[in-house]
Amino acid sequence: MKKYSICIVGGGSRYTPDMLAMLCNQKDRFPLRKIILYDNESERQSIVGKYAEILFKEYYPELEEIIYTTDEKEAFKDIDFALMQIRAGRLKMREKDEKISLKHGCLGQETCGPGGFAYGLRSVPAVIDIIKNIRTYSPECWILNYSNPAAIVAEATKRVFPSDHRIINICDMPIAIMDIYASVLGLKRKDLEPKYFGLNHFGWFTNILDKKTGEDYLPKLREILKTPVDVQTEPLFKEPSWKATFDFMSQMINDYDEYLPNTYLQYYLYPKKMRDKENPKYTRANEVIDGNEKETYERLREIISLGTMHGTKYEITSDVGCHAEYIVDLATAIANNTNEIFLIITENNGAIQNVSSGMMVEVPCRVGSNGVEPLAVGSVPTFYKGLMENQYAYEKLSVDACLEGSYQKALQALVLNRTVVNTNIAKELLKDLMDANKGYWNELH
Repeated sequence: MKKYSICIVGGGSRYTPDMLAMLCNQKDRFPLRKIILYDNESERQSIVGKYAEILFKEYYPELEEIIYTTDEKEAFKDIDFALMQIRAGRLKMREKDEKISLKHGCLGQETCGPGGFAYGLRSVPAVIDIIKNIRTYSPECWILNYSNPAAIVAEATKRVFPSDHRIINICDMPIAIMDIYASVLGLKRKDLEPKYFGLNHFGWFTNILDKKTGEDYLPKLREILKTPVDVQTEPLFKEPSWKATFDFMSQMINDYDEYLPNTYLQYYLYPKKMRDKENPKYTRANEVIDGNEKETYERLREIISLGTMHGTKYEITSDVGCHAEYIVDLATAIANNTNEIFLIITENNGAIQNVSSGMMVEVPCRVGSNGVEPLAVGSVPTFYKGLMENQYAYEKLSVDACLEGSYQKALQALVLNRTVVNTNIAKELLKDLMDANKGYWNELH
């Protein structure tokens, strides 16, 4: 089998250790020659890089080369895959997004509402710049983008790189939800095949099919999940906000019982309720900074101090989380031409018949060595079509604002967003977000 060279862009991320462990677990079906970790922050990159050296020495000794660097040419030259998971402004800017939103009586959330808007206008210039650099040194490599907010990023990459079919935008949230469904049913996620439509963080499961028997579990799941259930899917429920997120799914199913919703729809369908639950002094960003992020780097420093993982509590297992698993599964499908079905963010082009052709939808796609092939969804009911068209208009205007430097379109985007709506509030929000994001956003006029 061919051995591949890959670069993890955002190599210093708290998500990278799990991704590296997954690559060790998957070496038989996705063999690697070289792994490069690239980040623009040398301190975090060094911690993850030193951990990687220990990991690969013990679990992947046949790997020919491991590099961690802040140099773009060294990182991107002659690679087969770039796995991109950057966070422009890191968690400190996420904290500002959330707290500025709450200050103005709006929802503070990473990818939804004003927080997602602010994050999107930071992410787009950074992602475009990185892709241009990757294409300079590796014109034919596959770029698998995980960077949030994925909907806005996908709309931007479609416009800036319209003929580049080797850029694929994905999100692991539907897969995390599928883990919950599998837990409820006493099955494994890979026993199930979803039918799904929508936008990123804005979609609905229409069927949950058993791959062997064809049985549709959606009616059964809908009845079970109308009442909050006690499922223990690690590592999601280590953090209280995630437990609350999945508990709230029951209200959405009771109110809208046709399909099963992506959990993020709670922010758009119940924005006041979600806002009122937030603590303006201690948001989700604070929870992550004090929790998972701190724990991850403490664990890595401990492993570096020990100089080994074998025979310690840090032995890797097969369960490393859906974030890592999904992106490696996708790379494997491309490398091995498996034609497996994944939920991908892709240009509609008739997959959903009665919404805009250019809409960046999230739908089941067959994936192989030639890229992504969306599967037909058909038409969707009026309620869902209306929600999607409104949300996509917000996403388009957000990208317009970023690429054109248009204040007017930025304002229009915020007013269209279901978590804002009010023009005067949108003006105040935009002023504060512009001040906070100087140096990150393209300038708005």
